[in-house]
Amino acid sequence: MTVMQTTPAATEQAPTSADSCSAPPPPHPRPDGRDSYTISEVVAFTGLSAHTLRWYERIGLMSHIDRSHTGQRRYNNRDLDWLGLVGKLRLTGMPVADMVRYAELVREGENTYDERRDLLVATRHDVLARIAELHDTLAVLDRKIAFYAEAGHGHAAERAG
Repeated sequence: MTVMQTTPAATEQAPTSADSCSAPPPPHPRPDGRDSYTISEVVAFTGLSAHTLRWYERIGLMSHIDRSHTGQRRYNNRDLDWLGLVGKLRLTGMPVADMVRYAELVREGENTYDERRDLLVATRHDVLARIAELHDTLAVLDRKIAFYAEAGHGHAAERAG
């Protein structure tokens, strides 16, 4: 999946203080004001399927998506930003229900900052726990790899001898 900008999010109001990722976001495919994308283009940019994009809209994970005069969805740079954030939240393992709740809180405005922060702090805790589990798993793999490397050298020496 190509990750687009994650700040500010499509449904998120521009915050008064900096609300950004630590790394500079990649440029948008088109400049603001000329940023009307079809669902096919968004599929190509994000790696998400059209079905997933429609589902995100249906469950409330995406805010209102503009439509062309013929009724086709028209996404903009803020929508791409939001999808980038949603992609990051998905990678954390955050349940879809929590992502939808986060989107609802964003739409409710600045008075929900505390609740949004609490949701992200809980997710961060879960991510740190998963990282610890992965470190333990990596240690097991490293021990097994070392064992087989050592056993393989001994076995090869026996065959050569």
